[in-house]
Amino acid sequence: MKALSPLSAAALRGCGTLLAPGGPRGSLLVLIFHRVLAQPDPLLPGEPDVVRFAAQMDLVRAVCRVLPLAEAVDRLYSHSLPPRAACITFDDGYANNLTHAAPILRERGLPATVFVASGYLGGGRMWNDTVIEAVRRAGAELDLSAMGLGRFTLTDAAARRRAIDAILDELKYRPQAERTQAAAGVAESVGAELPSDLMLTPAQLVALPGLGVDVGAHTVTHPILTRVDASTARREIASSKEVLQDLTRTPVPLFAFPNGRPARDYGRAHVEMVREAGFSAAVSTASGACRSGSDRFQLPRMLPWERSAAGFAARLMRTYAAAPAAHV
Repeated sequence: MKALSPLSAAALRGCGTLLAPGGPRGSLLVLIFHRVLAQPDPLLPGEPDVVRFAAQMDLVRAVCRVLPLAEAVDRLYSHSLPPRAACITFDDGYANNLTHAAPILRERGLPATVFVASGYLGGGRMWNDTVIEAVRRAGAELDLSAMGLGRFTLTDAAARRRAIDAILDELKYRPQAERTQAAAGVAESVGAELPSDLMLTPAQLVALPGLGVDVGAHTVTHPILTRVDASTARREIASSKEVLQDLTRTPVPLFAFPNGRPARDYGRAHVEMVREAGFSAAVSTASGACRSGSDRFQLPRMLPWERSAAGFAARLMRTYAAAPAAHV
């Protein structure tokens, strides 16, 4: 991703100010990331490496006014946002949010929020990462037909990525215990040792605020809330807040819905659970910009997939201009 010229950056700021002028007509972009990698990974094509992430942050800094998320939400509803307001968020709680992303953000003076699934701190591994890392280490053939997951010939990275996508798609909406068990079965069939350092440790979590990165809650074990019973959902939401507050010794006012698609991944009852747990705002993965009419507990976000500066900048402008996001 090439850097914007000063003229291009100025033109984008002008366009952004027209689309998101601040004040009562302000709009807020909330960018969503998961990991920042040391180098490109063909099995994680949607995740930026440090070079690409740094270029993205240079563009965001040149075009937008980046605020801490809690402050931005308060200013959204008090009609005091600056023009071209934006926030940076990460979901899940990967260790590279601290080791790779935070130094890039700090160098540029950009605040961020990491939404942490508290149950994976210190050696845990999410079910999807178990699948990804198992397929990474599998031989040229992976036979999961006994599990009903098919058989795969893994001739190259593209074939491994296709296998990962097929397995994740098959397992994603299964009951949580079944999904976790199936992912463990995939790992067992490969028989290789999988990494145990993907997620933040408690000590790393506590270090985040000192680097300008706030901590938000993302449940304990990252269930799709519509796929668990009400008592489990309530416990996952409230316990994540309690655990993170105990570790950081600071309030955790913000929540991110796992998977985050309105109606499919969470419902109105879960929005009320978040409110009752004492959070002050929550974010979804519905695409769009936040406006003063947005539900404070279902704020939309933007996935920055584009690899070119022009594409990334165009998405920023399109999202500022987009129709209101979906909600329940």
